[in-house]
Amino acid sequence: MQLTKHTDYAFRILIFLATLEKNKLTTIQQLTEGFVISKSHVMKIVNKLVHQHWVKATRGKNGGIQLGIAANEITLRSVVELMEKTLEPVNCASPLCALKSACQLKDILCQAQELYLEHLGKSTIEDLVNKQTVDVIRLMSNA
Repeated sequence: MQLTKHTDYAFRILIFLATLEKNKLTTIQQLTEGFVISKSHVMKIVNKLVHQHWVKATRGKNGGIQLGIAANEITLRSVVELMEKTLEPVNCASPLCALKSACQLKDILCQAQELYLEHLGKSTIEDLVNKQTVDVIRLMSNA
């Protein structure tokens, strides 16, 4: 399974936010420059994360964004499930596959996907942050 760019970018943004010191905010601009992602993409992703209450946004001159909940409360599975438009491994309906009534491929792929998602559910955003991650993000933020 290859993740969409929005899911990939959501992970990057959440990891970035998880490295921030308590009560420190970052901006959309810092994220767009640091990750070289379009402002439009970042804004759409952050908006989705805010609606999920994983990110807290503060408006105004001294505003910005930060994690809205602890990084250890956001599983990798939940990020994938939120950001991916569909988790269907194959589309047998469009165009209609002649093998649909007899095929076992979709069932096998769905079972494999569930194991994949189950495995992702065991890890959180906090698990993705270590000293090296923090160092890289600090360099990125100061550039």
